[in-house]
Amino acid sequence: MTAVEALDYGSVFVFALTGALVASRAQLDLVGFVFVACLTAVGGGTVRDVILDRAVFWVAEPIFVAVASVAAIFVFLTAHLLESRLRAIFWLDALALAVAVPAGVAAALGMGALWPVVVIMGIATGCFGGLMRDVVCNEVPLVLKQGELYVTCALLGAVTALALIWIGQPLAVALVGCAIVTFALRGGSLAFGWRLPVYKSRPPRR
Repeated sequence: MTAVEALDYGSVFVFALTGALVASRAQLDLVGFVFVACLTAVGGGTVRDVILDRAVFWVAEPIFVAVASVAAIFVFLTAHLLESRLRAIFWLDALALAVAVPAGVAAALGMGALWPVVVIMGIATGCFGGLMRDVVCNEVPLVLKQGELYVTCALLGAVTALALIWIGQPLAVALVGCAIVTFALRGGSLAFGWRLPVYKSRPPRR
């Protein structure tokens, strides 16, 4: 199993959990759970693979869809046991982001992409699944909430990976560094309220 495949499995499973939890908040049926979970789980990786013109990972290996479906069924049976599903969504999403961004970085590096493309693929892999999930379930997307540290976490995580490779570190170390920075920033925003400055417009002068 390659590094990209291992990271894809991890991100698919955790992102599927978040998708199913969002489906539980929307009170969907089991089919809805599976649909939203699968959409969330494979959305970012699909965008990445299409742009990089590589075989879409879950088409080449449909087992990824099975993994997402199992996660959805698990949440369908157990979501009612959680004290706060919203809190669980936030933290699981942070974990999934920290796994998906290195997956996107590794995939782009494996295709010989230039550094701007590597960064963008890390962001796309980490962010697009959650964006699709929130839009479909009529939630305000996390990536668009005012001042929310989300895309920034993916950006800095991907840049960290490139920086580590540039100074001579092996790929495995770079991917671990990427995951740590991504999760630390996203976790910090959840735990300590870290935010970006938000543009505040002024009324036009007459």
